[in-house]
Amino acid sequence: MILHCVFLRFKSALSAAEKDEIYAAIAGLKTVVPGILDIKYGPNVSTEGLNGGFLDGFIVTFESPEARDTYLAAPDHIAVAERIVASADGGLSGLIVYDLAV
Repeated sequence: MILHCVFLRFKSALSAAEKDEIYAAIAGLKTVVPGILDIKYGPNVSTEGLNGGFLDGFIVTFESPEARDTYLAAPDHIAVAERIVASADGGLSGLIVYDLAV
């Protein structure tokens, strides 16, 4: 399995409703991209203060590295990813992506 972890630093002007729409779009990918086992998302709730300004995120669990690669190339994912980048503070620099094999 692969845990595809994405940490976000959204633009401060982004409303809670806009964040919810983005999270709904991410969750919707489970119904159109094969190999997704689970999707979790939401705000950072750590009390450590070590988030580096990344206050939101999501984790997609894939059944295999191949399923992750299919997701990365899927047009539906690309559309959601473009929306995320446009909503992130600094574009791509407002994201951290970390994949973990489990």
